[in-house]
Amino acid sequence: MAHLLGAEALHLEYPTKVVFDAVTLGVNEGDRIGIVGRNGDGKSSLLAMLAGRREPDGGRVTVRGGVTIGVLDQADTLDDDRTVGAAVVGDTPEHEWAGNPRTRDVIAGLVGDLPWDAAIGSLSGGQRRRVALAGLLVGDHDILALDEPTNHLDVEAIAWLAEHLKRRWAANAGGLLVVTHDRWFLDEVCTATWEVHDRIVEPFEGGYAAYILQRVERDRMAAATEARRQNLARKELAWLRRGAPARTSKPKFRIDAANALIADVPEIRDAVQLRSLAVSRLGKDVVDLLDASVAYGDTTVLRDVEWRIAPGERTGILGVNGAGKSTLLGLVDGSVLPSSGRVKRGKTVKVATLTQRLDELEEHLNDPVRTVLAGLRTSYTFGAGSKAQELTPSQLLERLGFASAQLSTPVKDLSGGQRRRLQLLLILLDQPNVLILDEPTNDLDTDMLAAMEDLLDSWPGTLLVVSHDRYFLERVTDQQFAILPGADGAGRLRHLPGGVDEYLRLRALEERTARPAGGSSTSAAVGSGLSGADERAARKELAAAERKLERLAERVAEVHERMAAHDQSDYAGLGRLADELRAVEAEQATLEERWFELSELVG
Repeated sequence: MAHLLGAEALHLEYPTKVVFDAVTLGVNEGDRIGIVGRNGDGKSSLLAMLAGRREPDGGRVTVRGGVTIGVLDQADTLDDDRTVGAAVVGDTPEHEWAGNPRTRDVIAGLVGDLPWDAAIGSLSGGQRRRVALAGLLVGDHDILALDEPTNHLDVEAIAWLAEHLKRRWAANAGGLLVVTHDRWFLDEVCTATWEVHDRIVEPFEGGYAAYILQRVERDRMAAATEARRQNLARKELAWLRRGAPARTSKPKFRIDAANALIADVPEIRDAVQLRSLAVSRLGKDVVDLLDASVAYGDTTVLRDVEWRIAPGERTGILGVNGAGKSTLLGLVDGSVLPSSGRVKRGKTVKVATLTQRLDELEEHLNDPVRTVLAGLRTSYTFGAGSKAQELTPSQLLERLGFASAQLSTPVKDLSGGQRRRLQLLLILLDQPNVLILDEPTNDLDTDMLAAMEDLLDSWPGTLLVVSHDRYFLERVTDQQFAILPGADGAGRLRHLPGGVDEYLRLRALEERTARPAGGSSTSAAVGSGLSGADERAARKELAAAERKLERLAERVAEVHERMAAHDQSDYAGLGRLADELRAVEAEQATLEERWFELSELVG
């Protein structure tokens, strides 16, 4: 593969810290590289040096002649006075950009719902991010350097961006460098991962999941080596005296070894124990929303919401910006009253919300972290049954990535991610039994997200999460609901047995069915297009599709059984079975898509 850019012996330092020392790496055509690491370790600085935005203190970056690099900054750099159209296509005449398929695709995918003449200053943070992305992606760049591209984007925009980047170049063309804490995005797009830590950049094969497996294997090998040193001190010393053998080559990652490594790892949560403890803390009644509707003036935001929240339930809430997610959570925590219907709460329910505003820290801004902890409970019980642990506030902070030296730091001097973690600690130590997390992943790096997930795994209560971070949402919750518009445009709560994938399919279906109706709501377009006879025909087709899907599922299982029983040395026969399996699964996928469409048509 042809070389695009390279860095040789990069050195970068601040007055009090060396960020990089003698870092050498390269980017080839076809590389799709995710850059991960702790906050403050230099991910954005590395991206800036490679993109030519920042000069290193030592070493050099070389770019192949003619190679162009497009950069998305983490900060918002848009001019408030420009229009959406000017920010995306600049002064390019309409007949030129309108005739470019890529430009049309980017505009439709990211800013199709925004007024073309709207001023940038009138847009929300998420809308501004989409405009900045669109302005970059309509360009023709050999390398894209993206710094936190998913910040402020909703699930649909993130899914569109991932799909666009996967098909933007041919497999062995172009180069992508992306700094992001969105682990689903890393897995979906990246074929290699660079971990920035301790003044070096360490490469790994594959996306986020493969990187984690390799890192676990690396740490396990390091721990095993340390144990052998401790148990065999004299032999180790003699070995060291003879001279340690060279260890410059990294052993290649083997997926089978990684699978063996995690084969005996228990489930991330003991659901039975946690649910049992939740019942003992909450009783059987938590919060029931019974035909609850919320209206502001003539606008109905939520209509006829029926949701009985169970003790120990872990639920993720999906919906576009403005769909009514905050209103729904307000019904749960009591800050919003229903316009009709009712909300029934258990007597022992204590709700706490991790907001995006860091309200809990306002009164402590000038206090050192140690002083804040001194006013809290002396201990807190995490986990259930035999796995229960008594932890002090300091131990909890340590689990959330705080070093002992940071206990003397005033709260106002903490980074955004550190404040977020301290906010979570204050809420948990108040011992709520219903916890609402509103965009909890903001400002956190991947390691701290993993630490938060680990903490929540042992939290025995009801958990409700709103997040655009798909990986986090699927990791900490057991089911998902969505707020989708009904025929009158009001939001209705819908369970998603198929999770986030089902939500994206439903949203795509809304978009498709809305277009013929000239921009009216999807549900209105669908509802007005079905006569009584058409609805009966649709229901009949839906029932037939369900029966056929059952038969196709049986065929898939039957082919799997035949493949398992087949002579494994008969490659030709196995190939024919594999072709048969692919054909059945393709038919199944097509029919499932039709089933979703029919389900929406008949309500």
